[in-house]
Amino acid sequence: MNYVGIDIGSTASKVVARGPNAFHFVLPTGWSSKETTMSIKDTLLEKGIDVLSDDTKTVSTGYGRAAVDFSDYTITEITCHARGGRELAGDNCSIIDVGGQDTKVIIVANGTVQDFQMNDKCSAGTGKFLEIMANRLGVTLQELFEMAEKGTVLPISSLCTVFAESEVINYIGEGRNREDIAAGVVDSVASKVAQLCQRKVLSQNTILTGGLSHNEYFTKILSQKIGHPVASTANGRYAGALGAALLAEEKASKNAPQKV
Repeated sequence: MNYVGIDIGSTASKVVARGPNAFHFVLPTGWSSKETTMSIKDTLLEKGIDVLSDDTKTVSTGYGRAAVDFSDYTITEITCHARGGRELAGDNCSIIDVGGQDTKVIIVANGTVQDFQMNDKCSAGTGKFLEIMANRLGVTLQELFEMAEKGTVLPISSLCTVFAESEVINYIGEGRNREDIAAGVVDSVASKVAQLCQRKVLSQNTILTGGLSHNEYFTKILSQKIGHPVASTANGRYAGALGAALLAEEKASKNAPQKV
């Protein structure tokens, strides 16, 4: 039996397959979650998994989960990210997920979600904000972080992406050091994520998931802002999809006929 977790995010769609044919991959979501879903279905088939087969169970989650019309179950982001976080960090942990359009803080105790906080009203503390600012500076996201490490923070005080972008444009127009601008951008995002985290009591075991999860520089800055160690995770961007795949397996086991 194959178990597939599909996390359709606003900017990237992550897939994790468990079972005899185990693998993971990511695709850009693009403008249509439906088209992305069909691409995922085709890619899975190329890799030997037919999602329409009785030998495959699929859980969909994320921003565009309703577009996955072939999934056996649809489960919320909080539940799937918590399950994936447990697999990465254990039954007692805090998960900070920085996505493309939202940021989540999930508190897990004894294997269950005890509390969570979500910011989906503004993209200023998300990966999308970083992408917009990187484009303004004419660099890739990776180059933005490399520049930020060498710079001195220039304050970006606006809470709104539009006004913050105007501040960056002004700094560029003034001829400010690009490394300093990059440092200000990363510091601004870390500050907004930290503000969300400070509304909850984090456990000692706290991990970062989402597209920035592997970035040790961002993790370091965030840890300093929170006053609490946050661990980077190599495959943290797959936390939601991993949780979905694990839940598919658990649901299939629960619903399997009992041997007499």
